[in-house]
Amino acid sequence: MNLSEDEVRVLGCLIEKEMTTPDYYPMTVNSLQAACNQKSNRAPVVDYSESDVVNALDALRDKGLARTVHGKGDRALKYKHVATEILELSSQQAALLAVLLLRGSQTVGELRTRTGRYTDFANLDQVAAELQSMEIAEEPLVEMMVRRPGEKESRYRHLVGQLVYTDDFVAVQVDDKDDDRVATLESELATLRERVARMERELGLDD
Repeated sequence: MNLSEDEVRVLGCLIEKEMTTPDYYPMTVNSLQAACNQKSNRAPVVDYSESDVVNALDALRDKGLARTVHGKGDRALKYKHVATEILELSSQQAALLAVLLLRGSQTVGELRTRTGRYTDFANLDQVAAELQSMEIAEEPLVEMMVRRPGEKESRYRHLVGQLVYTDDFVAVQVDDKDDDRVATLESELATLRERVARMERELGLDD
């Protein structure tokens, strides 16, 4: 599997939002754009346009990793991922993959902390066991990186496409306890914007 940087970000957002804000999933293009451009839990922070997101979604659909959803009463097209089925991932493995897609290479300890919004790991050994399972799969999804000078712990990175994190990028830090609130507010804002736009069209105010 060789996803582009944009595809990596969009797929990571789809997995993340399904697990952390299920009330706002599946997702519209606008809400996905907001998720991709979040300043929390992202490395690097990006500024994708709507067309960037649409092109990435089209590519993910072509690769069998995303689908469109036509819900009853929905005016806007929505999207969902099918990565857990295609890649045969458990919920814990999906959480690990999402965090790696969205934040780049990380240690076992960082992964346990940052997947706390998604799922529960009993201890670090359980995280390491899931990573090892993903590493030795027929199509490996992660790998342990060679420890760099001065590092106390090894880091893991994903293998599904182009890496979006380098040491040149610094993520904006937000306290973990605020992550859910920030993500929920961003999703709600995107939904409200869509509703306002729809009302303006119905009232003929968008001319």
